[in-house]
Amino acid sequence: MSIFIRKMTVGDVKQIAQLEKICFTVPWSEKSFNDEMQNKLAVYFVAVDDEKCIGYAGFWNISGEGDITNVAVLPKYRREGVGSMLISALIKEATSLNLVLLTLEVRKSNIAAQKLYEKYGFEKIGERKRYYSDDGEDAYIMTKSFL
Repeated sequence: MSIFIRKMTVGDVKQIAQLEKICFTVPWSEKSFNDEMQNKLAVYFVAVDDEKCIGYAGFWNISGEGDITNVAVLPKYRREGVGSMLISALIKEATSLNLVLLTLEVRKSNIAAQKLYEKYGFEKIGERKRYYSDDGEDAYIMTKSFL
């Protein structure tokens, strides 16, 4: 495996939309990703293995704060460091943009993701009740400050 991280392009959208269907019960559409590629506030990275998109992550840069929209890795590649590579890319980009913080929501049941975010300095700062539309699960709000 020779996995690397790069900025997402319009050419990645089809693969990312397929990845999204595998990773999420309420996936974003191909049109949503095409829209994101036109969104001046959006910053997305893909993890690539042999020209195949195996993961992605992104955030919206809103008034100096980064709101992480999604982090996804194909099941076959989980626990291989791909999520860490993507989070590192987000943090590096947020730093280069002089963002004050990065924030995200994560399912209360997704312990593996919470541990990954905590490893990179994210802290639980609150909850969103019934945040997820598919099953009404609560989410933790996690934030990493750069101040």
